[in-house]
Amino acid sequence: MPTFTITGDIDPFLHVSLRRGEKILCESDAMVMMESTLDLQGKMAGGLGRALMRRLTTGESFFQQHIEAVRGDGDCLLAPMLPGALQIIDIGPQSYILNDGAFVASTADIQLQTRTQSLGNALFAQSGGFFVLEASGKGQMVVSGFGSLFMLNVEPGKETLIDNAHVVAWDRNLHYEISVTTASANSGFLGNLINSATSGEGVVLRFSGAGKVLVCSRNRNAFLAWTRTGAGG
Repeated sequence: MPTFTITGDIDPFLHVSLRRGEKILCESDAMVMMESTLDLQGKMAGGLGRALMRRLTTGESFFQQHIEAVRGDGDCLLAPMLPGALQIIDIGPQSYILNDGAFVASTADIQLQTRTQSLGNALFAQSGGFFVLEASGKGQMVVSGFGSLFMLNVEPGKETLIDNAHVVAWDRNLHYEISVTTASANSGFLGNLINSATSGEGVVLRFSGAGKVLVCSRNRNAFLAWTRTGAGG
């Protein structure tokens, strides 16, 4: 299996070592450097229908890059489009749901498919829109997030509230729903939402069950708004 190594402390590279015949999938434009023993091709993963669905519903690229060690062993360097840390996640038997733009690369046996989520989570939780990307299969996947990354363990009977703008990926087996940081049984959802907004937090995702959630230290929505205004340079 290809070997993934994260190198660098700030905005790191993903260093990939492949043996002859091995290949990886990565997001379009992720390749920074590769040795001449490797071939790179842009392909529609899963065919035209799945590629188009992934592009229209999750914002991921229409084409994915396939890097294969054709002429012998070789190394390559990859980097995400936006600044932040990288995390290697083992896939199988558990699957993971990804937020928009989190996918960087994976071993060849990982399947990426779109799946729907509830109307409430799509509109209020901002956890990827009406459709999210699911990674399944058996192998490894690399994701990126703004700032530093931390893997949280959600335990049975112990709900975890996470600001939606900091969620990068989560175990598919987890149950999640929109919530607010300050909840009162007598206030109703609108009243709780107003009370929560005054605290500076607002809508969060409430995870329950057993599984892992990967979070980033920087607010994703604030960063995107900052870059759109041109403040980022």
